[in-house]
Amino acid sequence: MATRRTGGLVHRSSGASSSAEASGRGPPSSEKDLDVPDVDDGYEDKGEDSKTTRLTLMEEVLLLGIKDREGYTSFWNDCISSGLRGCMLVELALRGRIDLEKAGLRRRGVSSRKVTCKNATPTGDVLLDEALKHIKETQPLDTVQSWIELLSGETWNPLNLRYQIRNVRERIAKNLVEKGVLTTEKQNFVLFDMTTHPLTDTTTKQKLIKKVQESVLTRWVNETDKMDKRSLALIILAHASDVLENAFASLPDEEYDLAMKRVRQVLDAEPDAEAQKSGSMDIIWAVAAAFLK
Repeated sequence: MATRRTGGLVHRSSGASSSAEASGRGPPSSEKDLDVPDVDDGYEDKGEDSKTTRLTLMEEVLLLGIKDREGYTSFWNDCISSGLRGCMLVELALRGRIDLEKAGLRRRGVSSRKVTCKNATPTGDVLLDEALKHIKETQPLDTVQSWIELLSGETWNPLNLRYQIRNVRERIAKNLVEKGVLTTEKQNFVLFDMTTHPLTDTTTKQKLIKKVQESVLTRWVNETDKMDKRSLALIILAHASDVLENAFASLPDEEYDLAMKRVRQVLDAEPDAEAQKSGSMDIIWAVAAAFLK
């Protein structure tokens, strides 16, 4: 099942850490693709410099987790795999491709509501389109947590292994190589050789770190429904992937304590209550419920 974070945030240390089971399914008997133009790229910060390298949530989380010189994530991080699948779902929602079914008169919680395909138009990202195809073609519908498990390959049913998206970290790293953020090298680890992706564009990573820091410091609004949705999702998913600490390692102690206090405020929010607020995105809080509770 999806990795759950039951404890609190990782306490600051001398060095920051780098960084469904489901029944048988089949395609629906009939379903029409929504022929909607791809006009929503999911980026809310309209003031962002057009020359700035635009990264998906998956790329941002992986970039926070990758060690700059070594070019790989911590061997001890067993959370990032499922965290990246959560990134896929939120990214698809931000781009207007998927949503949660309506809460209904009984006001069902976000954890029990199913994921629906809202717009089947490809995004142009191979990983996102692979996940979107599975969601579009699968019946019965399933919840966010089940999709995180299915896309991660965490299932006892061998028939459901077809939903697993494989080699996710390597494929995301290659995307970052294509964008000029990382490079590709081979490293020898005595018993085996491993492909690594050291950082080459330090500016892009520093901008990412600055964005995370500012979201809970200078741009803090004290209300989750008023936060930029990408920044909110990044905080939740970076924590779920055990890489959030890396973004705050360079802060002075006083700012670090304040940032972590506000992060804790976000992580302690009640997903169902937050999803009911005007302007909130249900899938972000469904993902939060899957990882944080």
